[in-house]
Amino acid sequence: MIRLRIAMAVLLLGLLGAAYFYVALHWSYSSGERAGWIQKLSDKGWVCKTWEGELALVSMPGTANVEKFAFTVADDKVAAEIVKLMGKRVSLHYEEKVGLPSSCFGETRHFVTAVTVSSEISLSPGVVVPATVPAPMPGAAASR
Repeated sequence: MIRLRIAMAVLLLGLLGAAYFYVALHWSYSSGERAGWIQKLSDKGWVCKTWEGELALVSMPGTANVEKFAFTVADDKVAAEIVKLMGKRVSLHYEEKVGLPSSCFGETRHFVTAVTVSSEISLSPGVVVPATVPAPMPGAAASR
């Protein structure tokens, strides 16, 4: 009878632990978008491999006071998309996960789920500039 109670208690604790991990991994505290330039992305971890990166949050490259947004990518397909778009202004969609018990799931609370190329840079309300430099027109280069 005591062994059965101990087994039931262990089973109940295991189920509660599994439920906690499920909720922590599938529920997000917040979600949003951040735009900027990817500064780095690396595959890190001894046992639990995740992609860790930094996004420079500046309106134009070369401006001072660069704020950095640290993020984690758990999906290898999303990480491959980010690698393809390095050097371009991008918008990262992220979900903030709160309550993960260790850094094994990622070093940050911000998990990127999608990436898109930003076509415009907003300088102020109503003022935007293209994010890409237009290609030179044929014949515009001076010949020597």
